[in-house]
Amino acid sequence: MFKSRVLRPLLAVGLIALTSLTGGCAAIDRLANVGDKPKLSAIDNPTAQPGYKPVQMPMPAPQPATYNPNSLWRTGSRSFFKDQRAHQVGDILTVAVNITDKAAIANQTQRSRKNSEDAGVDSFWGRTALPVTNTALPATLLAADSTSSVDGKGSVNRQEALQTNVAAVVTQVLPNGNLVVEGKQEVRVNNEIRELIVAGIVRPEDIASDNTIESTKIAEARIAYGGRGQISDVQQPRYGQQIMDVLLPF
Repeated sequence: MFKSRVLRPLLAVGLIALTSLTGGCAAIDRLANVGDKPKLSAIDNPTAQPGYKPVQMPMPAPQPATYNPNSLWRTGSRSFFKDQRAHQVGDILTVAVNITDKAAIANQTQRSRKNSEDAGVDSFWGRTALPVTNTALPATLLAADSTSSVDGKGSVNRQEALQTNVAAVVTQVLPNGNLVVEGKQEVRVNNEIRELIVAGIVRPEDIASDNTIESTKIAEARIAYGGRGQISDVQQPRYGQQIMDVLLPF
């Protein structure tokens, strides 16, 4: 028992020290850039990033290609001219991000229970007193009361709206012809950078003739919109407060 009481504070101090060291490196980087504007990220090949993994999805059985001799129509084209829509790795298409979500949920649960138990003896074999001791019988042998109640309420009221466009690059073509796309956009306004990341799987048939696609037609969509800079730093709790929120049990 004494050993555990000693080890727990030491473990907490060690976690705080470790977190302080990791956060200190980030603080040093921020101190080195005091007065400078946030730097834009370099344009890199998404497939060369650490941890990149090609997307694997269930695929149908391959079908043999069919050709129509002397035909002017090419399979997959919308006209007799070349299809300008994205269809291979490296092509670019525009993703129209249009997110308008609204949810309102309210739940209420009430429950109550009350129990009462009473037991007594008025006579024992016709006698009103106990044998030998000649004491009066107890009027009440057992009395028990219990009361429990639950009153729970919960509500959710959420409303989100995001409308913007971002250009994405085809990073992979799946065996069934679907395209894996990924796009990233960074905009710097004064000392704040706004980031928009879009990734997912699209069907070539869903790409419009102007080489655009709506975000609602992207499967396994991953859309992130945020920022970094002075304003974002002010909105985040300090490192010490975040550490205490994790360690404190109350």
